[in-house]
Amino acid sequence: MRIALLADIHGNLPALEAVMSELERLQPDQVVVDGDLINAVPFSAEVIDLVRAQDWVVVRGNHEFYYLDYGTERAQPWASDPRRWGQLHWLVARITPEQGQYLGMLPDDRTLYLPGAQPLRVTHGVPGRNRVGFYAEQPAESIAAELDSTSERTIVSAHTHVQVDRHVGALDAGNGESYGDPHSSRTMQPSVVRRRWHVINPGSVGLPLNQDAGAQFAMIESVDEETEPGGWLATHYCIPYDRRPALEAYSTSGMLEAGGVMTQLFYWELVTARPEIILFYHWARENGHSPDEDIDGAFQAYVADTGRDQHVCGLDPLYGRQR
Repeated sequence: MRIALLADIHGNLPALEAVMSELERLQPDQVVVDGDLINAVPFSAEVIDLVRAQDWVVVRGNHEFYYLDYGTERAQPWASDPRRWGQLHWLVARITPEQGQYLGMLPDDRTLYLPGAQPLRVTHGVPGRNRVGFYAEQPAESIAAELDSTSERTIVSAHTHVQVDRHVGALDAGNGESYGDPHSSRTMQPSVVRRRWHVINPGSVGLPLNQDAGAQFAMIESVDEETEPGGWLATHYCIPYDRRPALEAYSTSGMLEAGGVMTQLFYWELVTARPEIILFYHWARENGHSPDEDIDGAFQAYVADTGRDQHVCGLDPLYGRQR
């Protein structure tokens, strides 16, 4: 059994089409999409329609909830602010009621029980919390703490837009450490390992943040326990594609004008494959600015202080052309 894992498409239709072309070559038995189909790149409606047309397993991510919660008491703070959340307002106006109903009926996570294979838990973050994610360099104990209530040994998680393939273990209390990594260089007696998990993040199809701008996904194959603990062997892929149509669409669709600073930062992330939003917010906090109160003023100060806009322009495939 071979399963293709896709996640974090974020409205990037050209990237999704590139991955689908590669899937035609690889011919997986199943395809799973682990949340965040929409938002960030201007083709969310087209991505919804293309995903709906496939016989794929799909779960929701946090960006689906930004849309589904809009206009309700569940909405994020400042969601009505057109300067901070202009891109969401633009998105809400372009997703049809039928498309919205599709997103509303998606599950938040799935547990897959396939013949002859170990159970596989698929969730955008961790079960019940879709904004918790993992990194390749993250301490094993912090990952294990987040997974303590997850019974399945293999978990597919997304959200961070980076590819991860980690084995982590939880240790019994009283040995001087709460958690550890059974694949690390530390000496560890097998008898003290209480539970183990295999954590797989396929990376982001549409908006990777690991400094590689290709469209990323993973293939997993059911194998025996001796070959891979937990029974699923992962292979990661990164597919080059032409980003220029997606970058051009920011202007031609009106998203860049409507979305302001946040849309500009998403554009930068598509150019640099780095977490531009996080970099901006970290700088703002360290320098006494509040983007949630005055995002335009904070961004202007950020650009003036760091020259980040010039750095991004140097990497932009459209640099020197009208955006």
